[in-house]
Amino acid sequence: MSEKTIAGIRRGNQFSPNHIGNDAAIFSLTAEHLRKKGYRVNEYTESDLLTKDITEDCLFNMVRDWYSIRKLQKMEDSGRLVINSGYAIENCTREKMTRLFISAGIPYPRSIILRTDETPDAAFKEAGFDSCWIKRHDFHAIHREDVTYVGHLEEAKNILKEYALRGIETAVINEHLTGDLVKFYGVTETDFFYWFYPSGKQHSKFGHEQINGTAHEIPFNKDYLQQLCHEAADVLKVKIYGGDCIIDEDGTIRLIDFNDWPSFAPCRSQAVPYIAECILRLIND
Repeated sequence: MSEKTIAGIRRGNQFSPNHIGNDAAIFSLTAEHLRKKGYRVNEYTESDLLTKDITEDCLFNMVRDWYSIRKLQKMEDSGRLVINSGYAIENCTREKMTRLFISAGIPYPRSIILRTDETPDAAFKEAGFDSCWIKRHDFHAIHREDVTYVGHLEEAKNILKEYALRGIETAVINEHLTGDLVKFYGVTETDFFYWFYPSGKQHSKFGHEQINGTAHEIPFNKDYLQQLCHEAADVLKVKIYGGDCIIDEDGTIRLIDFNDWPSFAPCRSQAVPYIAECILRLIND
């Protein structure tokens, strides 16, 4: 087999809050695994994507900057293979994800999408909840306040005003769900799926996991969780993913977050062969 060259694009450090080392590790191990399979991998930084002429036909990436996402989308439109797709990365932003999940019937919290300069009283009254999570609509969390838990309407008003002052025009507001918080990682069209309870573990960006407290290990259908996550990944068109869900006291599962190519920190060594398998399958197809 003649050697094929793949481009790998790292995530910019500013998009790995408290996880720079973990994100770098999963990228490096994936690149090394692809090399062992006989492929040449040229590595680039996220800033390289915008400043250099990247000519490889196949790219795997962990980018998050909007300019990077748009550049990937243009590459895809010209016929190049991009994993995860730039369109999939955009689908994982809060507002798009919320609209896509609700439209597809994916189990998800009751949600409101509001302009930050709006008065939220009427929307909260209609929605029928007070405690909630306020999230910037256009991005993953970079700062702690980009995802904020609030216990009542007055707190929500203050956070929305703060968002408006920061230039964040729209917020996604998800009802707070009580129950066990579960984190998961998966790779589509492979057998890889991993989940765990984050309570008591040192795996957190901003400590939000403490809101739901220590897991009670409520029984739930593990096979259904994997099926649901793969369905959600298909809705978002993302291949390599991770996220969070809440297990209600009766075992009901609802997704609360879904991310393109997370760090896989608790299961990195197990995940890498499957991530490489996914990339190679898409290349060969």
